Amino acid sequence: MPVHIAGKVWQDGISSVPYGWTLLKLTPVVAVIYLLKLYFNGAVNTSERNMHSKVVMVTGGTSGIGAEVTKGLASRGAQIVLLTQHALTDAFLVDYIEDLRAQTGNELITAEQVDLASLHSIRKFATKWVDNAPPRRLDMVVLCANTRTPSGASASFTEDGLEATWGLNYMANFHLLSILSPALRAQPPDRDVRIIFGTCSSYLGGMLPVSTAAPSQKGKKETIEAVPFTPSTAYATSKLALMTFALAFQKHLSSYARPDKNPVNSRVIIVDPGWTRTPGMRRLLTLGSLWGLLVYVVTWPLWWLFLKSSDQGAQTFLYAAMEAQYGRGEGGWFLKECRQMGILKDEVKDEALQKKLWEVSEEAIKILEQEGAKKRAAEKKSGDKGAAEGKETKAETKTKAKAKTTATKENGAAKQRKGN
Repeated sequence: MPVHIAGKVWQDGISSVPYGWTLLKLTPVVAVIYLLKLYFNGAVNTSERNMHSKVVMVTGGTSGIGAEVTKGLASRGAQIVLLTQHALTDAFLVDYIEDLRAQTGNELITAEQVDLASLHSIRKFATKWVDNAPPRRLDMVVLCANTRTPSGASASFTEDGLEATWGLNYMANFHLLSILSPALRAQPPDRDVRIIFGTCSSYLGGMLPVSTAAPSQKGKKETIEAVPFTPSTAYATSKLALMTFALAFQKHLSSYARPDKNPVNSRVIIVDPGWTRTPGMRRLLTLGSLWGLLVYVVTWPLWWLFLKSSDQGAQTFLYAAMEAQYGRGEGGWFLKECRQMGILKDEVKDEALQKKLWEVSEEAIKILEQEGAKKRAAEKKSGDKGAAEGKETKAETKTKAKAKTTATKENGAAKQRKGN
């Protein structure tokens, strides 16, 4: 058919084809849109790796980029452990896992309930994972969980009192990996262990909220300062802190002297997936409002053109998980568009700041967990007291009812005797 049309155009000219001139004028426009879309889609992962028998722990694996990363690794045979805030019996989670198993042909997809907004929940899970002899297999941790407060919205807080962006994007990852560290370092030497951090180019606008007491101020400790809250500043700061911690965590892993004298086989990789049409990006663009959502729907063709899909955003994560060269070397790489890039902010590479951030984060978590434990103990005590009071009230009611019944019987007996 195309040959016939081309022959007709050759013989009789473009006017012989219906709407020929219109189609000819539209061709450059379509070509430009195609090339722009191709450019903004970014690089595509071309690396492959046998993922069968590999155990991969994923946060944020039920939506956005995390869901596509999970699907890509599961389709290659990896055993997936999803960390999710949903209850394991939640209908959404059950359906999601069943659908994922059917799509990938992989039955080795499970979930663990972990609320990343709760330091106590993270500790319960991670401690249970580490307390195994021999250590449970763990080949990869992929950190995709992420949140951002919409522009103009007020700050929200976790149950521990942390600003939500800081708490989920940074502190949760710090707490999780700090506890899982022994399990990562204890993996046999023949395993290629990778810890993949998800970040964003907004880290360039962040500022580490860490200060050091002056030498003359004895007894004072390093603290995390309160930075004036704006959604963009909070998000940028959380990503900057996460990247700084990632490099510090690589040094932490590399400093471990294995009992078998083999070199360290755990490597950190930081991934910037680029601007992607994720649920978080949609909340950002819509300002978290219905009117914003309406504008987003009307202007959706623009977002389709300039933003990646979740699948396209997952490509660099998959590249980091499967590219052979990242299974050797010292680790601490930063990847974007499926290639290694340089980190543009010096604070991330500052070893003194890395150490300082680690120390103040540990201290903050220690204090928050102590406060949380006291709060839970008080609630339990209050609950036990309420239950005891309820039992006493119930016993008193039962005694009164029994006494009333006895009195009624005695009155009846007295009336009967009187009648006789």
